Amino acid sequence: MSETPRSETTPPPESGGPPPPESQSLWASLKEALRGSHADFTEGSLRRAIFLLSVPMVLETVLESVFAVVDVFLVGRLGPDAVATVGLTEAMFTIIYAVAIGLSIGASATVSRRIGEKDADQAARSAVQIIGLGVLLSVPLCLAGFLFARPLLALMGGSPWVLEHGVRYTKVMLGSMGNVVLLFLINAIFRGAGDAAIAMRVLWLANALNILLAPCFIFGWGPFPEMGVVGAAVATTLGRSMGVMYQLYWLARGTGHFRIRFVHLRLEPRTMLSLLFLSGTGMFQAFVSTSSWLILARIVSAFGSTAVAGYTIALRIIMFALLPSWGLGNAAGTLVGQSLGARKPERGEQAVWTAARYAMVFLGTLGLLFILAAGPIVGAFTDDPAAAAYGVTCLRIVSSGFLFYAFGIVLEQAFNGAGDTITPTLINIGCFWVLELPLAWVLANPVQLGPLGAFLSITVSYCLLAVVSAWLFRRGRWKLREL
Repeated sequence: MSETPRSETTPPPESGGPPPPESQSLWASLKEALRGSHADFTEGSLRRAIFLLSVPMVLETVLESVFAVVDVFLVGRLGPDAVATVGLTEAMFTIIYAVAIGLSIGASATVSRRIGEKDADQAARSAVQIIGLGVLLSVPLCLAGFLFARPLLALMGGSPWVLEHGVRYTKVMLGSMGNVVLLFLINAIFRGAGDAAIAMRVLWLANALNILLAPCFIFGWGPFPEMGVVGAAVATTLGRSMGVMYQLYWLARGTGHFRIRFVHLRLEPRTMLSLLFLSGTGMFQAFVSTSSWLILARIVSAFGSTAVAGYTIALRIIMFALLPSWGLGNAAGTLVGQSLGARKPERGEQAVWTAARYAMVFLGTLGLLFILAAGPIVGAFTDDPAAAAYGVTCLRIVSSGFLFYAFGIVLEQAFNGAGDTITPTLINIGCFWVLELPLAWVLANPVQLGPLGAFLSITVSYCLLAVVSAWLFRRGRWKLREL
């Protein structure tokens, strides 16, 4: 297939700051972005399209991270062992996050391509198939996680307190992983269709419930039982479950770009197999990335619960900071998929470079803030001086590479939006499995840097990922990908 010639001329956007909307006031565009735009993103101003998609997507990803930040903030009042329980359990979510993110990649790429082709009926059929895959894959994982929670915690190096008192938290969280899959998956369907505001509102609802219920269940406020660390798991599960119910409501009602009707509710094995191949590569890509966090947590756990607690707190703060870049990357990925469906690949390419520049400005500023104010920021999450010291060190080291992280995140999402899941998978293998993990172990043990070695390996690997991603994206082979 030959590359489609450029069919429109769009002046290059200026870098720095958020993309200003065009042809209407900033306030009017912001209201449209939050309310939900029914615009055709394959036509018109590219800067305005990025604005309308990125605002709700950035807010969605920030709200997703609020789950983790709220839990760590409240659980931190229970001591380092309770925080370590949350951190080790989160690390064990690698497999389910890989399933959720992989399916989300396939869902967003496929739905965005169909919407770009103006085929809403096929977009709805594809959405049903990918949701079916998510249910089939998550059920056995939930059962296994619930039944083997204690052995998994022991394998992760959990302390005696964690194995005795934290196991109930782990059982609730791993047993309800299906909610995580569906939240990721259905929100990816909404994003691919251009209905980013709905995905944002789903996370608003789920997080509001979590924030209200978590302190009640943890500390026993009012009529609620005092459940300690397990109360955080109960509140998070209830919030996510209500979020999924809200998603299903919008799928049946219709989003403005497509609607799932009764006629679409049947499984199509051939379509499911095609989606499974695309999503399977995405799952492995996500597994490579998330499993590196799992193994890093295991390396850090060898130095005690305080080291794990500090690493967990810093990691949650870092993820909270990085997720807006994921939102910009998701916006770029949606525009790439819809542009390829509309046979306008150059429009998608321009969207990616623009989003990457905005992400670099944002994260570069935030990284500097974290380096200068790491002590007070980490101190808000723990009263333990030893855990805080580890957290401050981790936050400063990892934040020093934020400029590179922003670029790499957006570019990897762009590959996925085009349906080219193989390229970022190979990049992840090289940067995480080949470089990061061996480097972390060597620096932490033979070189005797301890947890500091693991923290340094994160910065080195993500910087390399950004450089390699930029080089491969410029080659342009992603433009030839068919779905």
